[in-house]
Amino acid sequence: MKAITGTDFHFNGQTGVYKGKVRDVYHIGHNLLVMVATDRISAFDVVLPRGIPYKGQVLNQLANHFLDATAHLVPNWKISSPDPNVTIGKGCKPFAVEMVIRACLTGSAWRNYRDGSRNICGNHLPDGLREHQRFAKPIITPTTKASHGHDMDIAPDDIIAQGLMTVKQYETVAAYTQTLFEAGSRMAAERGLMLVDTKYEFGCDENGNILLIDEIHTPDSSRYFYADSYEHNFAHGLQQKQLSKEFVREWLMEQGFMGQEGRPAPDMPDDFVNSVTDRYIELYEKLTGKSFNKVSYDKVEERIFNATQKALGELGK
Repeated sequence: MKAITGTDFHFNGQTGVYKGKVRDVYHIGHNLLVMVATDRISAFDVVLPRGIPYKGQVLNQLANHFLDATAHLVPNWKISSPDPNVTIGKGCKPFAVEMVIRACLTGSAWRNYRDGSRNICGNHLPDGLREHQRFAKPIITPTTKASHGHDMDIAPDDIIAQGLMTVKQYETVAAYTQTLFEAGSRMAAERGLMLVDTKYEFGCDENGNILLIDEIHTPDSSRYFYADSYEHNFAHGLQQKQLSKEFVREWLMEQGFMGQEGRPAPDMPDDFVNSVTDRYIELYEKLTGKSFNKVSYDKVEERIFNATQKALGELGK
């Protein structure tokens, strides 16, 4: 199957373009962004060699689902979504920090804990915890947002000391993070899932207002467990059934790859690529309760360009 691994558009009013790990971001004028969700997939901060069909559509439509559902709680950057792979929104100056929040000791937090760390981003954890154990209340474990290489854990005091945020800004984004996580957890529970951990990104618009930016509650930024099996699996030391990108990381680790410098990522075989597509679609349908409509890849670049150009024209661009 086809996959969108990159774009090269030239929209009216375009002033620049930034290619992220997954999204191609087009700057329009001084205050608008066109974000195209490609089918690229990354793990361990490395873009993998092959794209995942329909992944971009899943990510964009899921992000829009949750941006719309939480806009009354936390202001966000979205203006419109003129195409299944596109979101248009307000341009913001991003903070160089990702706000990670965790309900359980899972993923990289577990690996650090297992290796002896008891202080994770200023959160002091007791001895004797087990993998996937639920915290008494969710903890925030921020990371730096690296333009190249790996993001690094950072404590709130260091965020402020390094001038990445003021005290007031950090207090605001921390409160927003808790609010969004509570809302996301409620919505996941309604669908029989646990929102285990996720990350949020924030920035300031041209008036200095702090907005939620980028994606929210997607499988690229979040980890979900099936709620009905969590307690049983935890009690018996079994691995949790999860809907997230962690299974891609696990496959890479089985191949001996964890983002090592100078080492190419292994190529994913067709059957694994197709299974990743299926998992992304499963998460979309599980989280939204809607059937996923696969949009054709025929003339996909033309489709995206025309729909976006029309929407920009309606915004006076």
